[in-house]
Amino acid sequence: MATRIGFIGLGTMGSAMALRLAATGTELRVWNRSPGKAEELVTAGAIECGSVAEVFEGSDIVLSMLANDAAADAAFDQTALAQASGRLHVNMATISLEMSRELQRRHTAAGAGYLAAPVLGRPNVAAAGQLNIVAAGEAALVDLAEPVLGELGKRVWRVGEDPAQANLVKIGVNYNLIHALQALGESLSLVEHGGVDSQTFVDILTDAAFTGSAYVGYGGLIAQRNYRPAAFPVALGLKDLSLAEQAAAELGAALPTAPAIRSMFGEALADPDLTDGDWSIIAEVIRRGPRAAD
Repeated sequence: MATRIGFIGLGTMGSAMALRLAATGTELRVWNRSPGKAEELVTAGAIECGSVAEVFEGSDIVLSMLANDAAADAAFDQTALAQASGRLHVNMATISLEMSRELQRRHTAAGAGYLAAPVLGRPNVAAAGQLNIVAAGEAALVDLAEPVLGELGKRVWRVGEDPAQANLVKIGVNYNLIHALQALGESLSLVEHGGVDSQTFVDILTDAAFTGSAYVGYGGLIAQRNYRPAAFPVALGLKDLSLAEQAAAELGAALPTAPAIRSMFGEALADPDLTDGDWSIIAEVIRRGPRAAD
């Protein structure tokens, strides 16, 4: 592993990932755009920096986990990248294809390496170092980053030499997850209306047919209505749906169910009783739909 690592973006997922790296004893520099997020990391031995440029200046490899395109656009501007020459930036967030290409252009102009390596897994998976990591970019740069990524994930999937390809894979995975949430919400609503216990149904479903972590994990959350604290909030779910719609429009692909799912996210965001929940809370929109029509 490189001796000096930087980490930018200390939200729920970013903090879990950075703490995992801090536990390895590596020299770690961190930055977050809002104050107060670095205290636990500083206690764990990390150095808090005052700017993105400062992180680049003191690091060999910089990882980032920012919420969306706007945050990435603001963080990696010309000022920040002035200190990035000769460094490698591994962007691990879910961003659009357009922003991925723009960031690659900026880093190339600044003389810095750039990879996209979005992650699959929730914060508890990140804390255990068991993420799946989807990486794309120059093969030599992926080779350079792999020891660091190996501390965070159980597997690094190489999907191409264009960083945007990794973002496209992550967008596709999240679009499948959104459909899993919708399917769980609809099937649970169906059996509940017939008087069947929802957790019993999830246990049957996940033992007999759908054994993956999405159905096991989210099935339990939905059955128990355990949506808080939100590991992945509704607003980010709608962001990911929007990224899929944008990618489909660019690539000429059809997403015929997207409008119906967008409606559910919109209703959840507009409801003060739902808007702060985990994105799986869209199941509550489904659950109450037939009742509202009665």
